[in-house]
Amino acid sequence: MTIPGSEQDTDIALLTAVRAGDTGAFGTLYERHRGSARQLAYGLARDPADADDLVAETFAKVFASLRSGRGPLVAFRAYLHTTMRHVCYHRARRDRRLEFTDDLTRYDEGLPFTDPALDRLERAYAAAAFRKLPPRWQDVLWQTEVEGNTPAEVAGVLGMTPNAVAVLAHRAREGLRSLYLQQHVATAEHPECRWAGDRLGGQVRGRLATRDSNRMRAHLSWCAECRGRLAELSEIDGFHHRPYRQRHHAGSAG
Repeated sequence: MTIPGSEQDTDIALLTAVRAGDTGAFGTLYERHRGSARQLAYGLARDPADADDLVAETFAKVFASLRSGRGPLVAFRAYLHTTMRHVCYHRARRDRRLEFTDDLTRYDEGLPFTDPALDRLERAYAAAAFRKLPPRWQDVLWQTEVEGNTPAEVAGVLGMTPNAVAVLAHRAREGLRSLYLQQHVATAEHPECRWAGDRLGGQVRGRLATRDSNRMRAHLSWCAECRGRLAELSEIDGFHHRPYRQRHHAGSAG
């Protein structure tokens, strides 16, 4: 419930004003939430300049969404923070696909390098997905994937046969993967897009029931935005988070 006169209440009014064309209202939102955004940005990017760029790009994206009639109706700060995490994630993915030279013969093989910002975000997405799993699935994943126990060793703990443990572990891994992918999808405003967005992870992993699959196919036939989200999740699912190689000139000082 919104308390009249509270920050949340005035944020809602400001969001309405921005949608109506009042750019000054967005300036007020910017001043109000800039400090919180900078604090999050400095946790995601180690370089101050990168953090400032992240803040600027995030506010620009949110502003563009509001002016086009999309974006949040309430909870501006939560939406802002979610957008920033997505911006950071996509920038990191983009950067690790970059190749800075077309003459690789002058370079050594390089060493594997994992981007720390991307790694933190992926860990956060994975943790959030894990928390949404049923307790039974959490237990079997913890026992098999974290503790490294075999289905035979876990069977007695869970009161199941080894074969049943293996089946449950497979279902839990698929559920975790779908929920992990789901963390990459920003909340949409249109009710049907929200319905589709909540199931895009399952669509990518082929986990939807027939009825939902038919409804999803019908929705994607006319919704370009959700097709774009699906393509993005498919890319993430197919990309096995391989570290890119940081190259150094063979003749440079070590």
